Amino acid sequence: MPEEWTAAEIRDFGYRVVDLIAESLTSIDRGPVFRPIPPEVADVLSSTPLPLEGTDADDILADFRDQVLPYPMGNGHRRFWGWVNSPPAVIGIFAEALAAAMDPSVAGGNHAAVHLEHGVLDWFKELFGFPAESAGLLVSGGSVASLVGLAVARHRAEGQVRTEGLQADHPKLCVYVSEEGHSCLRKAAELLGIGSANIRTIAVDDAYRMDVAALESAIEADLAVGNRPVAVAASAGTVNTGAIDPLEAVAEVCSRHGAWFHVDGAYGAPAVLTRRYEAELGPLRLADSLAIDPHKWLSVPIEAGVVLVRDAQAMRDAFSLVPPYLRTDDDPHGVGGPVWFSEFGIQQTRGFRALKVWMALRHDGINGYRAAIEAQIGLAEQLSHAVEQAADLELVASGLSVACFRYAPPEIAGDDERLDAINRELLRRLQLGGDAFLSSSVLRGRFVLRACIINYKSRVEDIERLVELVRSVGMEVVG
Repeated sequence: MPEEWTAAEIRDFGYRVVDLIAESLTSIDRGPVFRPIPPEVADVLSSTPLPLEGTDADDILADFRDQVLPYPMGNGHRRFWGWVNSPPAVIGIFAEALAAAMDPSVAGGNHAAVHLEHGVLDWFKELFGFPAESAGLLVSGGSVASLVGLAVARHRAEGQVRTEGLQADHPKLCVYVSEEGHSCLRKAAELLGIGSANIRTIAVDDAYRMDVAALESAIEADLAVGNRPVAVAASAGTVNTGAIDPLEAVAEVCSRHGAWFHVDGAYGAPAVLTRRYEAELGPLRLADSLAIDPHKWLSVPIEAGVVLVRDAQAMRDAFSLVPPYLRTDDDPHGVGGPVWFSEFGIQQTRGFRALKVWMALRHDGINGYRAAIEAQIGLAEQLSHAVEQAADLELVASGLSVACFRYAPPEIAGDDERLDAINRELLRRLQLGGDAFLSSSVLRGRFVLRACIINYKSRVEDIERLVELVRSVGMEVVG
């Protein structure tokens, strides 16, 4: 059994933990953005024998300090712009500890964590224009948020799926995703039994946005042979390029054909706060379901995802299964509390994710987030402009806070195979060099360097440094 600590022991150990956190957060920018963990340390971490006897807490903390803390992913550094990873909001770090200290299961009940999550969900409904009577959940991230949203869509399209599964005689169920849609959308459709053969991949336009005419044609083709369009999954900021699908036009197509309108806004949805993207992202309010990741652009520590579903009853019908020992009393003075969250999703036991979201949003406020997001979009635009001004760089795509580009000296222009090889080696050296960190993608067959700036610590001089690094490393690679 776990030992019971005294208040003095908790304080003493806690102070030392806080010292490590403070030192790490305030010194990380002085070290390399990323360095691979040495193989001998990795071996220790991955092959330590199962402990049969207890170990002193101070020794465990020392091992963490020496073997784990020095080898982070790197996203806490001001020049980390890989994938879609932000540094954590400091108050969110402490919120994680406070939530763990309470350690509630937020399946339901009449305790503070349940009511706080309802409050946080109401904030997100207000932010994205969902009606107050809609439903939602805090989940691990965009992948589960999209899985939940599309599960509700499947239930609405094929109501007997909970009893008959997909064994019953029914039309083929089809889901529509653009070429640039996140892989989690395809994975969700496969997990829901719809099958990859029934996922329709819709072409994109020159700006990497879903082609609405192609979507319309694909739906009409399915209807003509008796298939059933279940859902269209649009993107409010693709991971590859930051492209925003034409949401209002997609919503109109869905409405006309009776298809569920799901939006993956895991990365880009918070840009609705900005003056520049307010109108373009305003149609998020039309979605039947919406996925958002506060652990991306809102800098809440991982894991923190949100799914909103317009039709609360449809969401409950898709998931509710209440054994007698979990019946709610719906009495504000009783034990059961309001309808349980476990009736609206996959999990029964659920962690107290809402606390870190609640504390982060209260700490910075919507105006604070608006300013930060606008600043980060401005840095991405600065990067794109610098790339366009450089004779040996080529801007391939940009949107929201993403810039995709490559090193392309004029003497090699047109030789895509060689340019791909050069940029692959350039990226490898850049990532291992420790001065800045980008990820990559492939756009229309071309390998590109990709910067996604959702880092509240980044500054103008960091972008200038990145451009210098890419050009100098590129010249070294070319020789």
